[in-house]
Amino acid sequence: MKITGNEIIDMGFTSGKWMQEALVYINDNQLEGVALQNYLEQFKLPPTMNLHEQAIPFSVNIKAENELETENVAKVVGTMEVLMKTPTLVKGAIMPDACPTGSEGTIPVGGVAVAKNAIHPGMHSADICCSVMLTDFGNTNPKDVLEAAYGITHFGPGGRSRENQFKFPMDLLAEIESNYFLNDQKCISAARSHLGTQGDGNHFLFIGTSKNTGNTMMVTHHGSRGFGANLYTKGMRVAERFRKQLSPETLKQNAWIPFDTEEGQQYWEALQIVRKWTKKNHECIHDATLEKLGVVKENRFWNEHNFVFKDGDLFYHAKGATPLDKKFMPDITGPRLIPLNMSEPVLIVEGETTDSNLGFAPHGAGRNISRTQHRKNKIGTFQEIFEEETQGLDVRFFSNEIDITELPSAYKNAATVRSQMEEFGLGEVIDEVIPYGCIMAGDVQKNAPWKKKRRRNN
Repeated sequence: MKITGNEIIDMGFTSGKWMQEALVYINDNQLEGVALQNYLEQFKLPPTMNLHEQAIPFSVNIKAENELETENVAKVVGTMEVLMKTPTLVKGAIMPDACPTGSEGTIPVGGVAVAKNAIHPGMHSADICCSVMLTDFGNTNPKDVLEAAYGITHFGPGGRSRENQFKFPMDLLAEIESNYFLNDQKCISAARSHLGTQGDGNHFLFIGTSKNTGNTMMVTHHGSRGFGANLYTKGMRVAERFRKQLSPETLKQNAWIPFDTEEGQQYWEALQIVRKWTKKNHECIHDATLEKLGVVKENRFWNEHNFVFKDGDLFYHAKGATPLDKKFMPDITGPRLIPLNMSEPVLIVEGETTDSNLGFAPHGAGRNISRTQHRKNKIGTFQEIFEEETQGLDVRFFSNEIDITELPSAYKNAATVRSQMEEFGLGEVIDEVIPYGCIMAGDVQKNAPWKKKRRRNN
């Protein structure tokens, strides 16, 4: 007797792409009774996971010190309370630089969410492995380092032209090609052309001097560019498929990939490959600058602050949070870096894990208001605002267009962040990189090719 799909559904199984192939196998092998049940067991979905009735408790390592911060902190706590009802989450924390991003229930910048046996692509976002690297240039003149780096780095949309691309490591390419999530032409093309590029927004190349030694130091800040963004897009698509099956109540942005599935294993491997690529991305810029100056580095260390970190069956999703605990960094190279703004020192920190910090520190100064609101609040021309806020510094915008939303006033008060780091036990400052100057993308939208074309047509 031939088994039909309706009969399998009546047995408690959910229809899916698997069913047509399964029916052929069942009927060809005339499975029935126990043999049929044993075969179908592999297609059985786990029970639906409901949202937690109450938000899982989370640590609040932030406090409001003025009216603007009161509103910001309330929004951050509010979005965390919704987020922490996600079924997979077991603990969480927010840092002094926290600020909301996206709709309520979306992990805020400065948030840490710990999930059991699950990876949430939306909780690391598209800028996978956003990170910072420092190289010690010894007693080299900071002006010379800035000049050399300006001729090497690349900001803005897109990647390097073919003739200006860095040599791509063949061992890394082999890893990319062997991973389900990364092995397509779009990913590989982005990995090649975006190597040695920094993007836009708050990403930077910072030159300063060590408070302890006086040595010149270069710090770069950027993520995995289009390479990581492509992985994020694919990951969210797979996570959404699981969300519909496992937890339809869960917000779409908080969908997850179970780690104990083939997809989960492949996605975790893809994240590690993107991490390697991003570290290499920093190294290309730093090494080329050293070579141009004929300088040998005295020290180098780096850390990501936007990633997923694994400890046993727990996955720590740090959306803009700096890992303090060495267990989160398999290639620990030294202390960690926390930049604040272009006129403030980059903090070099170490610290211990506590129940409240979960092994993390802030990743920077954060924002109290949006970029749009900051623009509206400023009085004067962009040039006047720029000169006032960057006095004494050599600040350059790669696009030659000032972006006032990246000036110091766009960020939270750095002294407040530092004092709250100390108050809540979020790392000890062991050195500072005193600012000399920096390079940022600038307003890459102002003279974008499509806008120039629109103006010509008008």
